[in-house]
Amino acid sequence: MKLAIPNKGRLLEPTISLLTFAGIKPQYGNERSLMIPTSWENILLVSVRTEDIPSIVAAGAAELGITGRDYVVESEVEVEEMLELDYGKAKIVFAAPPSIEEKVQKGEEIRVATKYYNIASYYLSKKGIKAKIVRISGAAEVMPSLGAADAIVDVTSTGTTLKIHGLKVLDTILESSAVLIANKQWRLSEESETIGLVITMIKGVLAAKGKKLLLMNVRDEDLEKVIRNVPSMKSPAITRQKEENLWEVITVVNEENLPEVIAKAKSSGASDILVVNIEKVIY
Repeated sequence: MKLAIPNKGRLLEPTISLLTFAGIKPQYGNERSLMIPTSWENILLVSVRTEDIPSIVAAGAAELGITGRDYVVESEVEVEEMLELDYGKAKIVFAAPPSIEEKVQKGEEIRVATKYYNIASYYLSKKGIKAKIVRISGAAEVMPSLGAADAIVDVTSTGTTLKIHGLKVLDTILESSAVLIANKQWRLSEESETIGLVITMIKGVLAAKGKKLLLMNVRDEDLEKVIRNVPSMKSPAITRQKEENLWEVITVVNEENLPEVIAKAKSSGASDILVVNIEKVIY
């Protein structure tokens, strides 16, 4: 089974980290290799340009891929979005120097530089903005100051680069993040079982983020009070200890609530509280 991943850029490092936590560890022989074996014998990573991944997955050259939602929309190919990942968050925006805003409002024709030709075309047409699109492959934000365009449609995370170049965000076109995509026919593939397991393992890593496992000892007389005051995913696991009149209570809590939960557990009678990291939560 092949899984297409970015060969460079802001999505590469978090993608490798995610796959490693999922147990799919790249086995680099040569950092320039396009086909990278992994710790799973039947899974190969295909290292390609982020923007090409939707087309590669749609064509069946890779069963799965990790890319940005912006590139999926821009490609206009049919793939199945399996999971939204928790990194690579950004926006596709329509931005211009403040002086251009009035031209847009008056309905005058402007030049718009972008590498997102399809997204920009659809947006400008929908909004009724008269524009000539200037197709580029590099940094869009410098185009207005160079005189090559009046406005841009581009990706931004914080907006800092736009401000540095004197650009104002006039509209947000699309919210984007990293996504796991699959070929539309993956369920009919000979690799469907492996594909399903990969999705499950990645989903498990995402579900475990921000969660901690709590283990504590509780006396018989305090058990009901502790269970009442300690949250859990469904219900805490309870095990009778060897020592008479003692129980082990195991639960999962959100990390942000940890101090409050520990305080409540202790005041309810819990002792010997252990806090453990969780790698995966498989539902």
